[in-house]
Amino acid sequence: MAYIEPAPIKDKENPFESMMSRFQIASQALGLDNEVYNVLKTPVKQVLVSLPITMDDGSIQVFEGYRVIHSNILGPSKGGVRYDMGVNLDEVKALAAWMTWKCAVVDIPYGGAKGGIRCNPRQMSAGEMERLTRAYTIAMLEIFGPDRDIPAPDMGTGPREMAWMMDEFSRTQGMTVNSVVTGKPLVLGGSLGRTEATGRGVMVSALAAMEKLKINPYQSTCAIQGFGNVGSFAALLLEERGVKVVCISDISGAYFNENGIDIKAAIEYRNENKGTLEGFEGAENIDPDELFHLEVDVLVPAAKEDVITVKNVDKIKAKLIVEGANGPTSAKADAIINEKGILVAPDILANAGGVTVSYFEWVQNRLGYKWTGERVNRRSDRIMKSAFERVYNASIEYKVPMRIAAYIVAIDKVAKTYKYRGGF
Repeated sequence: MAYIEPAPIKDKENPFESMMSRFQIASQALGLDNEVYNVLKTPVKQVLVSLPITMDDGSIQVFEGYRVIHSNILGPSKGGVRYDMGVNLDEVKALAAWMTWKCAVVDIPYGGAKGGIRCNPRQMSAGEMERLTRAYTIAMLEIFGPDRDIPAPDMGTGPREMAWMMDEFSRTQGMTVNSVVTGKPLVLGGSLGRTEATGRGVMVSALAAMEKLKINPYQSTCAIQGFGNVGSFAALLLEERGVKVVCISDISGAYFNENGIDIKAAIEYRNENKGTLEGFEGAENIDPDELFHLEVDVLVPAAKEDVITVKNVDKIKAKLIVEGANGPTSAKADAIINEKGILVAPDILANAGGVTVSYFEWVQNRLGYKWTGERVNRRSDRIMKSAFERVYNASIEYKVPMRIAAYIVAIDKVAKTYKYRGGF
């Protein structure tokens, strides 16, 4: 079946519309019947809670908390909880659906969910954050559970918040329930290899795609936008495999060195410099927008959504885009990328290394047995590589771009499972 242009997006700022336009194309290519289409496009459950919290100054502030379960057809739902002022229902719905497709694409037995609290974690004390996290956990007691819905960290949250969530949930059960959340500190049952898992998945996807394009890693160049957890580990692991990383960026700007940046030095500098690359001397400072226009083989957007848009897509010279971030390419820019013949390893495939190792953490908690870091990496690499092959083969079979192929693989798996399980 030939590639169908996306349906016009009513509201380009709406991430749910953007996800739905791609879902629509993939469903048409698959020949999905209306019954399954309607089941898969609608979230199973949308929960909105009010959380009155006592602040450090004694005042009471009411926060809005969300949890959307998009699907639980494949198994318990899985997805992060983000703390951010921009959290809203449409964003959480889109991210929950993305989690469904991401878990299905890498073939792990989870449905998709996402949660969030509208707050500014940078302006809150540790005590306020703890009270908010525990209140949210209590409000979600009927939702969360190791066999029902398993939260994880996302923007604005990390191992500390997961420890509070696990502890609060465990108190209500009268026993320790490690497997209710993933992304926990190691001492509480977190998994080795979890921190670098998403960046590692980006590296595996990049190398698999380079093999298809016959690009020799030892003669290739790469630019990485975003130098947080995902971007920095992707950069380090690609560099270790011979790829020359010539440009990196973060909120302080973009840093370019045509001879290749010493990524270890850049990570050390960032860690000693309050988490930013500002003043880094191993490369020259360039305009952050220029990063997208560089003559490189591989471009890795690993920061936030909608950074590749109709405004800058024409100037992209990379042969390969590997999406470390969620939704970094706007749906309108997609069509232009496809016209230009650039291969894209899409977000729901390339950054699924994180949820894969989250699954391993949950498995280890259920077994009461810890795996070595080597075993975690070996198994996640194998899952990521075979997922890439499935998507690549689907793109050839259906004659569609990789992004639509990833949706086809994911939707096909969920749809078949739904048909076996049956509706009402």
